[in-house]
Amino acid sequence: MNRSSANRTRPRSRRAGGRRHEEHFEAEEKADFVPRGTCTTMCPNSEVRQREAQNRLHRFEILAGTERERLPRADLARVVKEYSRPAAGKDTTRAGDLRPPDVLLRTVCYLVDDIAACPTLQPWTEVYSFVFDRLRSVRQDMVIQRICGADCVSVLERTVRFLLYASYRLCGQPLRLYDPHINDTHLQESLSWLLECYAEGQHKHQDEFQALSLLYNLGSPRATQHALALPQRVRHSPPVQLALAVSRAYMERNPVRLLRLARKLDFLQACALHRHLLSSRRDLLLLYSHGHSSRNCRFPIQKLADILSLEQSLAAQLCQAHGIQISGDWVVFSKSAFTESPSGELQCAHMHKLVDDKQRDLSVGSIIHGIA
Repeated sequence: MNRSSANRTRPRSRRAGGRRHEEHFEAEEKADFVPRGTCTTMCPNSEVRQREAQNRLHRFEILAGTERERLPRADLARVVKEYSRPAAGKDTTRAGDLRPPDVLLRTVCYLVDDIAACPTLQPWTEVYSFVFDRLRSVRQDMVIQRICGADCVSVLERTVRFLLYASYRLCGQPLRLYDPHINDTHLQESLSWLLECYAEGQHKHQDEFQALSLLYNLGSPRATQHALALPQRVRHSPPVQLALAVSRAYMERNPVRLLRLARKLDFLQACALHRHLLSSRRDLLLLYSHGHSSRNCRFPIQKLADILSLEQSLAAQLCQAHGIQISGDWVVFSKSAFTESPSGELQCAHMHKLVDDKQRDLSVGSIIHGIA
């Protein structure tokens, strides 16, 4: 290489190095940059056009009268931004694609009032799938914009209530229609985020959700420790005190007391507890199988059903599933006959009487909005 060629290459090298240095600072500035959404509708116009062209509108979003067209059109009053996985090279910070806090809350209220609570939209498994995805998109917009405070709390409270209610209502559904593990993952994440928001200041419904968190996570040392470390005002509130009493009964393996306390819970609290009911009832039958194990001992089936908070026929079915003999209106307990793992298909959904009785005439909308 001659001298002139070398001289020509050096400035390029310096410019390239300088450019990399500039890009480093640009990356830092971008990392610190917090976008602010400007989209005033529930779904950005660019996504509406794209999903129309790709025939990806959900049936809840299609404009009436265009359902049979090759490419149905979107009802702009009903179409909601769907969740999109972050992809390499995709800009998720464009202001026009992000919804500000007031639009996000309005979107959540629409999903609750016009979709989840609408009695004509069936099956509810499809309703759940749609609302679940759109709520996930709402949380994604909140994360990108680092939304916090009262706006964040209002969205997360409704999200947690919806996921708790779904965990009860869809219990026992086929896995292809409802995955309890996925629902649990998103419920725990939303609940954890909500409790972090509560740590930053006082909020109206904090007592309610601190209690729900403890009831849903019975047996968790972390959840118990969190509840015991709450400020005195919150810890001594009636909902948290009741939840702590239920938690204590669960930790002490006292299912009789737990089921007695469960009758005092409101509907949503019972939804949070319901996934622990089968194990608590099993523990009760194990306890009675040892305490009343005798050839001549007979226990009234109706009394046992009342303790279990079950109808008599379901109490008998539960006993038989655990190897406990039923003789007419009497239960014959035997510690040698008891089986820890129930035989046959024992559906949790069939054992919901304790929760069902609490719902009565409560509407889905009032449950999720917290005005039940």
